[in-house]
Amino acid sequence: MVCLTYSRMIRFLPLFAGLAPVIGVSVAYWLNIQTGVLPACMPFLDGCTSISATGRYMPGSMPFRATLLPQATVLVVLWWLNVEWLRNEVSISRTRRRVILFCGSVGAAALILYVTFLGSKQPFYELMRHFGIYFYFLGTAIAQILVSLAMPGSRLRTAMRVVIASPFILGIINLLQKLIVHQPNNIQNSIEWAAALLMQVWFVLLYMEWRKVRLTVFVQADPRSESD
Repeated sequence: MVCLTYSRMIRFLPLFAGLAPVIGVSVAYWLNIQTGVLPACMPFLDGCTSISATGRYMPGSMPFRATLLPQATVLVVLWWLNVEWLRNEVSISRTRRRVILFCGSVGAAALILYVTFLGSKQPFYELMRHFGIYFYFLGTAIAQILVSLAMPGSRLRTAMRVVIASPFILGIINLLQKLIVHQPNNIQNSIEWAAALLMQVWFVLLYMEWRKVRLTVFVQADPRSESD
């Protein structure tokens, strides 16, 4: 029987999932500012550009795609690990575990769709891009909420619940301002930047939780599969 233990490496996976997209998008935006493709501003406050714009044009599209495409694979592995962790730590139903995996996988697949069709001008491609970004946010947010609700209460876990609830509040604000403001583009961009950042903060908090509980993953080989 072969039994391998991966602890520290696995614990850093949520940290990677939280920081890599932030770094990739920031580098993409910086490159496009340097080449004059996008205006320089504080997008969280000014909303002078959208997140999509940072990855739509060269040279920023290169680090944008290079970061977000691998992120989809990381997310699938991360949601599976979350389900296994919760199954061993708390009493979580099989239905909820399946919903977490399904929503998380939908979000990851939608991220690939979004990045693949980003920058396309044809109506069909534009539809696929919008479909991808909406389902990425929706699938990922639902998976984050379900994981947060399943976790036992603590200050850190309460913070995770507050963080993931915030994008929904921002979404409602975004909806209201569209009805009130005649040209809401800048406000909408600011809200999208803030909501996206909060979703990434959730992964960093998950890393802190895994580190706190000293999450350890065991890989065990079935002796029946070994050749004679």
